[in-house]
Amino acid sequence: MRERAQRSREPGGPRPATLDDLLPRVARGDEVAFEQLYRHLSAPIFGLVQRVLRDPAQSEEVAQEVFIELWRSATRYSPDRGSVQSWAMTIAHRKAVDRVRSAQASSDRDTRAARAETARPFDEVTEVVAGRMEREQVRRCLGTLTDLQRESVMLAYYQGYTYREVAHLLDSPLGTVKTRLRDGLIRLRDCMGVTA
Repeated sequence: MRERAQRSREPGGPRPATLDDLLPRVARGDEVAFEQLYRHLSAPIFGLVQRVLRDPAQSEEVAQEVFIELWRSATRYSPDRGSVQSWAMTIAHRKAVDRVRSAQASSDRDTRAARAETARPFDEVTEVVAGRMEREQVRRCLGTLTDLQRESVMLAYYQGYTYREVAHLLDSPLGTVKTRLRDGLIRLRDCMGVTA
């Protein structure tokens, strides 16, 4: 055993695997070769990604995405495009820039949404005045109803009683209350100028 270890350290012993040796094995699904590739490239890839992102947690995520991409696309590597390391670093740079662009797009969407919420499409003063005018018109129109109609409408529509409860409260038959409410609502509609 000791002899084998000494032989590997001697100049004629087996040389360590290079990235060029490892990537074809990774392309064939060799997990041991992928572990070795990871050991060779993890520090430079993480360093590049962290220089772009500046956030260690995001940098770790993106570096992991890079290695997943290397595992999946190892078969597409072509040595005439450059070294394995430059190919891997290009993937790392692209992934880091994509993350920056994605974060910027998300930030831009949030900013637009916040602006849309604060920039109201109506004038609040006009809205308040219109609401007051409508309430005043309803009050005025309620004044045109008979006392029995007004009382029935107020109980049913402003206090939330059912027709049956209104009939009980007014000690009137249900049919009479329904007629009062129908006639009262027709008069209100006409007074307010609402078209049916």
